[in-house]
Amino acid sequence: MTAPQSSSPSAYRKTIWSWCLYDWANSAFTTLVVTFIYATYFTQTFAADENIGTQLWSRGIVISSLFIAILSPILGAVADRGGSRRRYLAISTLICVAATVALTFVSPSQNAAVITALTIFVIGNVAFEVGMVFYNSFLPAIAPQEQIGRISGYGWGLGYAGGLIALVLGLVGFVGLGGDGLLGLSTENGFNIRATNLLVAGWFLLFSLPMLLLVRDGKSATGPVNIRGAISDLAQTFRQIRQYREVVKFLIARLIYNDGLITIFAFGGIYAAGTFDMSFQDVIMFAIVINVGAGLGAAVFGFFDDKAGGKITVLISIVALAASALLAAVAPSRLFLWIAGVGIGVFAGPNQAASRSLMARFVPERHQVEFFGFFAFSGKATAFMGPLLLGTLTASFGQRVGVASVLIFFAVGGGLLMLVDEKKGIEAAQKATVA
Repeated sequence: MTAPQSSSPSAYRKTIWSWCLYDWANSAFTTLVVTFIYATYFTQTFAADENIGTQLWSRGIVISSLFIAILSPILGAVADRGGSRRRYLAISTLICVAATVALTFVSPSQNAAVITALTIFVIGNVAFEVGMVFYNSFLPAIAPQEQIGRISGYGWGLGYAGGLIALVLGLVGFVGLGGDGLLGLSTENGFNIRATNLLVAGWFLLFSLPMLLLVRDGKSATGPVNIRGAISDLAQTFRQIRQYREVVKFLIARLIYNDGLITIFAFGGIYAAGTFDMSFQDVIMFAIVINVGAGLGAAVFGFFDDKAGGKITVLISIVALAASALLAAVAPSRLFLWIAGVGIGVFAGPNQAASRSLMARFVPERHQVEFFGFFAFSGKATAFMGPLLLGTLTASFGQRVGVASVLIFFAVGGGLLMLVDEKKGIEAAQKATVA
């Protein structure tokens, strides 16, 4: 199965890099809002203490995950019927950008600050993840089969680079290095920290434009756009799911191991600040090192993915992530935490990129968005388990025990992934495409 390419090599390259640039654009949201800057700020200022703040933030992650799990397959089927992935991607992007802007103006001192901030965050996070369904579904349509791994890796690598640059701008311009940022914003109620959301929103909007304007949809409508028809399509897919047994096994495995990764991303900055007393500036520098490692890991392992396969790439990354998480949980000093952070960064990128490329190889052409809706479902359906378990254990035993809980998800998910036959999965997708 070879993806359709543009009419000329230059047009094809423009399509590929426009697609990859969307990873650069959206990474600012996950890096600054979900993982490091805003997440840490919320847990330290919106609650009586950091442990309660961590519990509250975990609830926001859990609620987001439930909405994403429910909506992603349905909206994927809607897009497959309507043949308009790019339109849905644009809508979800704009909603996320608007929600991110709104977070800037929620002060911890105002009435109902917690519920207001978490509601806005949930809206933005759901829109972000739903957008990823449409975005990821373009991969098998624009990338040749033999280059899916490296192109997915380029996207993730570029995304981590984008997150790195955005973090540097946030550190220098807004938060400051031991003082006020260069922009001289007010520090009252942490406004200068909340204002990093404006940077995220502008970054996301600006750099998503090449994807939204230049990458063609390439899908034709298969029916009227309506929820009832989409649900009917989903039911039909479920009835035919026996044809795609490797997809099912892979998604179940990802259901578990991705919980561990989500939990690390959501609480990495919180853990660094709470257990090792890192300041906002320290957390940002910690995130910068992780992003450098992740970007290099994703780009380099993309070639390994194309040679050895997505399954073995993901398995290697899971083992390395588990070892790094264990080191972080028992780290006696900041030095060991930094070493663990580098390990997490280097192998988080390949884990995400290879998971996406493996799914792209398994996707039948006529169900691209729908199957990536299932991919999003597998990443979120039980995503409440990791944050919920971490939050519960943190409240009872402290953050170290909470962080160690991710090892369970890596062990179980990795074991299930070993049952997947990548060759059979690719053959099933090719057979369904020809049929």
